[in-house]
Amino acid sequence: MFDLKGKVALITGSTKGIGKSIAEELAQAGARVVISSRKADAVAAVTQEFAGKGREAIGVPCNVGVKAELQKLVDTTLAQWGRIDVLVCNAAVNPVFGPMAKVADEAFDKIMGTNVRSIFWLANMVLPQMAGRRDGAMIIVSSIAALRGSSVNGLYGVSKAADAGLARALAVEWGPHNIRVNCIAPGLIKTDFARALWTDDERRRRREAMTPLRRLGEPQDIGGIAVFLASSAARFVTGQMIVADGGVSIGW
Repeated sequence: MFDLKGKVALITGSTKGIGKSIAEELAQAGARVVISSRKADAVAAVTQEFAGKGREAIGVPCNVGVKAELQKLVDTTLAQWGRIDVLVCNAAVNPVFGPMAKVADEAFDKIMGTNVRSIFWLANMVLPQMAGRRDGAMIIVSSIAALRGSSVNGLYGVSKAADAGLARALAVEWGPHNIRVNCIAPGLIKTDFARALWTDDERRRRREAMTPLRRLGEPQDIGGIAVFLASSAARFVTGQMIVADGGVSIGW
């Protein structure tokens, strides 16, 4: 049920951290994967790394905040492999840390453009060709920030809550075409993106103490969930958010 042989998976923000782990696990399950991020050198390095492991992969640099670059990403994938079966929207930004009252309009536009609008664009570019085959899965990487208020990354949480709402709306619209759309909501994962939250020893110890599993997450903790959601094992799951946070959102 977890076999992805013959499937093509496009993953944004997939040169490191959670995105790379998702690409690795999808490839391990048999999928051909598209590696993408803003930095061409990083895309080339990870694509070569995958090829060295015998994985089928192509690399396409892309800034998801630019619609023309997203279209090129989709067009290049379709030209290479003729289809996209799995779309994983992982690329995100969080350029501000502090109260929303101090967030500049430019930062608001960047967060919402990258974290929400780019997913809206990609869905409209990719899902119609899935509908033509009556088969496909879209996965949006949200965050437990979508479920909790914060005094320091509130706008990021708002964008991730919007992602969850977008997943539900897309699931309703595209469900009749046998396309499933779901979210993964990671807790604190040890990635470069969240480095400021786990490299501080005191902050890390507090977080571990309030987490039932008593540890922070690793990127590999998320990749397997993506395989599940992309595979026929999740064929009756859509519009949902799977929380992977070690229990921090339910513990005390």
